[in-house]
Amino acid sequence: MRMFLEAATGPPTIVLTAALVVLVCFWLLVAVRVAASDSFDADADLGPWGMGGVPVAVALSLLTVLAWLLSVGATSVLAAFMPPDPATGLLRLTVPVVALLVAWRLTCLFVRPLHRLFPDEPGLSPLGASDRTAPRGAGDESRNAVRRAPHDGALRTHSRAA
Repeated sequence: MRMFLEAATGPPTIVLTAALVVLVCFWLLVAVRVAASDSFDADADLGPWGMGGVPVAVALSLLTVLAWLLSVGATSVLAAFMPPDPATGLLRLTVPVVALLVAWRLTCLFVRPLHRLFPDEPGLSPLGASDRTAPRGAGDESRNAVRRAPHDGALRTHSRAA
């Protein structure tokens, strides 16, 4: 237990431990409804980083937890099996960076299946409006409206005079 605490609060991993504490505080605020889980969605787009499709808080939470677990685990293994010398100290400094890169790739893999739980656009409600207007281009002169039949889900096109 002592080795685990030293690994979690040691010099290189303490940065990830602090991020984990902030993460736990954020999710506690979400649990008591002081903050919303989608608070950061308007501020950041994680699509270019391969973590799009889920709320930013979920993706970064997963990244932080994975990086912390990998860093503490690797630091514990280094402390248990490597002698305390300068080479081990340099290797220990690189552990959080490598853990963060590995956690990023794992987060990208884990986010893909989670995308189904967080759809980008909600589907049409069965009790929703029956009139939907199709998007029109600049040269669209027919002004067609797309109507949804109330029971069978089929789309029917009706022309309107301009």
